[in-house]
Amino acid sequence: MMELTDGVWPDVLPAVEVRIARPTDNLADVVEFYCGALGLPELYRTSGDGYEVVMIGLPGDRYHLEFTSHESGSPGRAPTDENLLVFYFTTAEQMFDVVTRLGERGHKPVELDNPWWREHGALAFPDPDNWRIVLMPNPVPLAG
Repeated sequence: MMELTDGVWPDVLPAVEVRIARPTDNLADVVEFYCGALGLPELYRTSGDGYEVVMIGLPGDRYHLEFTSHESGSPGRAPTDENLLVFYFTTAEQMFDVVTRLGERGHKPVELDNPWWREHGALAFPDPDNWRIVLMPNPVPLAG
């Protein structure tokens, strides 16, 4: 196992940024969910060659979500209900602030197949494309 060095990329993968990108047929609803309901800021938007692209994330950080929409449509739905994007919080109170905001916007939690999440206090919400967003009340330590 590779030793973890806080905030430093390993020499064998000297990348400087990570972006998770996926297509959607519901770009406006997806942006509303991630920006309006979850509270992430929209960082960038562009269009061209039949595509519309929106990047969402934390300004100054080097990891972002990218959602793309093509005028001909997307490849389809999430492959399974276990494709997860997990947000970890320092306290349960912080997590429940987000849960409350999601509820006020009509988003309801859903069950996850893996009971580990429930046993550790996580709540999951589907985004407009039915990809699962998991909210965890505290971080899980990576080091043993």
